[in-house]
Amino acid sequence: MTDLPAGLRKDAELIIDVCFTVETGDIVTIICDNAHRTEADALAQIAVERGAFPVIMNNEEQVRRGLHDTQFPMDPPRNLHQAMLTSDEVIIVTNLEWANRFAHVKAVKETVNANQKIGSIEDGMGSWDLTEADIHEAIRRAQRAIEVLKGKKRMRVTTALGTDITVSIEGRPALQVTPIRERGMMMGPTPLWAEVAFAAVEDQSEGIVVVDGVMLGIGLPGQVKNPITWTMKGGHAVSIEGSTEAEKLKQVISGVENSDIIGEFAFGVSDKAPFGTPSEKGRAGTVHFALGDNHNAYPGGQNVCRLHLDGVCLKATMQIVDNGQYILKDGKWVL
Repeated sequence: MTDLPAGLRKDAELIIDVCFTVETGDIVTIICDNAHRTEADALAQIAVERGAFPVIMNNEEQVRRGLHDTQFPMDPPRNLHQAMLTSDEVIIVTNLEWANRFAHVKAVKETVNANQKIGSIEDGMGSWDLTEADIHEAIRRAQRAIEVLKGKKRMRVTTALGTDITVSIEGRPALQVTPIRERGMMMGPTPLWAEVAFAAVEDQSEGIVVVDGVMLGIGLPGQVKNPITWTMKGGHAVSIEGSTEAEKLKQVISGVENSDIIGEFAFGVSDKAPFGTPSEKGRAGTVHFALGDNHNAYPGGQNVCRLHLDGVCLKATMQIVDNGQYILKDGKWVL
């Protein structure tokens, strides 16, 4: 066994023991890329110490090609697909944008339906400064929001930059995406991230979305430099405006069936998820919307698309239209 640096060991143990609760005899598939092999090795070592049987599968070629070209298939090769379905835990430690897009493929849905645990690992392992108490606070906040939103129909989101959109969640159950992975729970990032997500009713999003945070699928490592404005009518983006980032987004979705539909409405509940990376989607005070697929990941979703591209609105105000109750005000959690 390798002597792991103290910080790396601590965080790897948090993933194995708390987030995935790996047990003796478990079969663990760890999917990595070249840049995250050190983290994958650390996770495998802790899993072995717990009596589990980890296998590391390096998916570098698919990750690299998928990030370079959104037309490249996200579905895993069949050997990896089968490994996912026959594992107790599937731990994905790769480029996080790729992992976020991978969450919406059929293989992940089948892994969830097979009652396995699956999740992706955020960057910075060894330096998270995260406690179990932090994790449980994010979970408590998510569960509180889900309870308040039961039976509600419409949500309004505004920001100082001009976001003003109403989305329908009528008849769509909430999806809890929090750090402790349970069997049959939808894939999500861990351990810093936590969110509540819905399949937005596909034909009812109306208004303006101004993306000023991370926009996935356009090749940016962090937040947009120039806001991207989506004008939504009847659930469709009838225009996408801005600077070079907006042009890139239009190129990415051009000709892709159903990619102009808001499939996801979600908001962060964690105080630890860092800004400037895909993890900010899980940060309290942000709201994000995704163009594209919602049928694989979100309860009740009907939109089938080979893309799922999230855009983040920072410092958001979020209100339940049904009763006027606020969940966020100017980026502050008020529930």
